[in-house]
Amino acid sequence: MARFNTRNAKAQPVSRVTSTGRVLRTYEGGRGRERDARSELFLLAVSHFVTQQTFYETGADRDDRFATLVRELAVTDPSWTAGLLGWLRGEGNLRTASIVGAAEYVKARLDAGATEGPSNRQVVASVLQRPDEPGELLAYWTATHGRNVPKPVKRGIADAVRRLYSGTSLLKYDTAAKGYRFGDILNLVHAAPDPDKPWQGELFLYALDRRHNPDTAVPPASNRVLTAHRELMALPAEERRAVVTAPDGAERLAAAGMTWEALAGWLQGPMDREAWEAVIPSMGTMALSRNLRNFDQAGVSDEVAAQVAARISDPAEVARSRQFPFRYLAAHRHAPSLRWAYPLEQALGHSLAQVPALTGRTLVLVDRSGSMFFSRLSDRSELSRADAAAVFGAALALRAERADLVEFGTSSHGVAFRKGESVLKVLDRFGDLGGTDTTEAVRRHYKGHDRVLIVTDEQYAYHQYGDPTEQVPADVPVYTWNLAGYRAGHGPSGKGNRHTFGGLSDAAFRMVPLLEAARDADWPWTA
Repeated sequence: MARFNTRNAKAQPVSRVTSTGRVLRTYEGGRGRERDARSELFLLAVSHFVTQQTFYETGADRDDRFATLVRELAVTDPSWTAGLLGWLRGEGNLRTASIVGAAEYVKARLDAGATEGPSNRQVVASVLQRPDEPGELLAYWTATHGRNVPKPVKRGIADAVRRLYSGTSLLKYDTAAKGYRFGDILNLVHAAPDPDKPWQGELFLYALDRRHNPDTAVPPASNRVLTAHRELMALPAEERRAVVTAPDGAERLAAAGMTWEALAGWLQGPMDREAWEAVIPSMGTMALSRNLRNFDQAGVSDEVAAQVAARISDPAEVARSRQFPFRYLAAHRHAPSLRWAYPLEQALGHSLAQVPALTGRTLVLVDRSGSMFFSRLSDRSELSRADAAAVFGAALALRAERADLVEFGTSSHGVAFRKGESVLKVLDRFGDLGGTDTTEAVRRHYKGHDRVLIVTDEQYAYHQYGDPTEQVPADVPVYTWNLAGYRAGHGPSGKGNRHTFGGLSDAAFRMVPLLEAARDADWPWTA
């Protein structure tokens, strides 16, 4: 009789965040599971804002754990680590963690004399995607490892400089507030102009002159942005207000690379309606969404407001801005005006484009415990990991064929929603539920669902009935979405219908259909 080759035989999919089998304790004392080094680094990296404290870890402890893992894997698994760092800065959209990771990658490999795998120069260049980031990496390196900057770091930065430096980037990022100005970086790395950019040689010379002789530096006549900016800056203060009110004011400001931050200082006066309406056409969608309240307070016209609404809710603009979904929740809370509510709801929906419409019955559990509430996404954010969890959980439930949406902490209960309802409306129904009893929440609410998704920091406290994933039959998939990246997980992962993802975007959702189609879910940069 056939034991394995039967009609019901199915491939057992695996995912890459993998448990080792070793038992640890969560920070709340629950029985947790250790993950291998790659899995631990991945979950930490995709949720890590460098120097930022979380509920259970200080910023310094978290940074040390991140750097230690990067240094270890840079030597033992350089190709995987280089792939993580490049993806982290690209699709992962986490600037500082990728920059710190690249610096620690290079330092570890130089110290170990390692030569196999992607070059140090390539890894440095791969994480530098914005014109201010070469200075960020240099500042981190010198503060952490001293003023002796090795050649691979210099060459990787030089590659990025040729790709990133332009007249517009010089105006925006080469400011006196920076420790490393563009001229300092050029002096240090000796970047040659890109042969395909004949204007870059003059730009580099101007950046050097602007750094060392700011009073006499003259921008090259060939660079229209820099010359237009110089003309505006030379205007007497009493004539500047007339520029923003002129019929061609918006065009002049855009042509001169004038940002809204620079405009505020240049006017030497309030950012009133005329000033905002002149600069709004050249603002990016991220800047627009962060200034909605300022637009209301200044009284921008309904016509201009409609243009702003159209841009922030445009699918292509949302994709280009690469904002995390919860940023639109922050904008909604900061600017609760009704004229922004629907555009922000649309933008939030576009930013969650990868959330699948799961078939069958789905149980979605959202962690609303104290550790999630008191763990801010960053020191500059008013949002918590509980907010991010609610965004993802609500979006998943709304798109699923049939879903039960549950919030849990010390207790747990269902969150009401209707098909087609606004995610922002559903978010208003979530509360603060104290401690973390994930196991009891799963035991109470699992009723023969086809799958269970838990959005959490995994630091459950109670373990009377075992780990949360044991409350679901072994043939039913349980997906844990980790939003904090702590060391111990609340259950096994990697095989046997138990899988863990991580991150602050919707990208991880694409793993669920892959696994349920019996395809292995690989790391995002190799999938």
